[in-house]
Amino acid sequence: MAASPTLMQCLVAISLLSCAAHAQLSPTFYASSCPNLQSIVRSAMAQAVSNERRMGASLLRLFFHDCFVQGCDGSILLDAGGEKTAGPNLNSVRGFDVIDTIKKNVEAACPGVVSCADILALAARDGTNLLGGPSWNVPLGRRDSTTASAALANSNLPPPTASLGTLISLFGRQGLSARDMTALSGAHTIGSARCTTFRGRIYGDTDIDASFAALRQQTCPRSGGDGNLAPIDARTPTTFDTAYFTDLLSQRGLFHSDQELFNGGSQDALVRQYSASASLFNGDFVAAMIKMGNIGTLTGTAGQIRRNCRVVNS
Repeated sequence: MAASPTLMQCLVAISLLSCAAHAQLSPTFYASSCPNLQSIVRSAMAQAVSNERRMGASLLRLFFHDCFVQGCDGSILLDAGGEKTAGPNLNSVRGFDVIDTIKKNVEAACPGVVSCADILALAARDGTNLLGGPSWNVPLGRRDSTTASAALANSNLPPPTASLGTLISLFGRQGLSARDMTALSGAHTIGSARCTTFRGRIYGDTDIDASFAALRQQTCPRSGGDGNLAPIDARTPTTFDTAYFTDLLSQRGLFHSDQELFNGGSQDALVRQYSASASLFNGDFVAAMIKMGNIGTLTGTAGQIRRNCRVVNS
């Protein structure tokens, strides 16, 4: 008569089943099914960034906004569902045409194989690297959602007016630490922002360098000009470096939420360290990007592989 399994054996079996249900992502997921994927994405991203350097920052932000709403599932790419036009995204997130181009090129090489969610993850990595930032092996194997959520976009994405406590809470809700949050905020070393997102800071905050406030006020009036752009990092707006953190040390953060990272709180010391060490910042940024890229992923048979990133397969 066969012996009954031990409690430990049962626990191991349950654990294995759980792992199978939540398959781990892998950088080599498409090694056989789409071996040229990385070069296809890189080529299209190189062209996009050559056309407009800001696009590298836009794709990085698009990935962040995707992952914080339902997880990294490409939901932000859907035209329907309201996520794309939710408050934090309306007239703000961009780069959808670049993702469309990459998807078309990938489909030509490997039809029905690569998810839009994975394409976005790779595009964010390449956008960072093409602007002088680090590169990393992107874990792959995500599948695409069939739904989007305006409500979660409105509640989960940190506003530019957020306090340090709110930032730590919103990132913590996604399983990210305060250190992850500060490292990921360093993405603001590239990109531009609309006047409406920082008007309150340059006219109302006291923890701001007066000459910096005056400079930004030149193109961001008290009323009107909501869409006027300003670089988030005024020193090197299209280079991924540590200037963002150096700006914070002199109260030259563009968003209220930026300056909250260096305002007598828990992240002050880390901001100083990142300002002084590109290698420390880059290492922490890569680790946080990989961690963020694992949020709420759909794997196995969950979700689908969209043929068109903008619409659910019919």
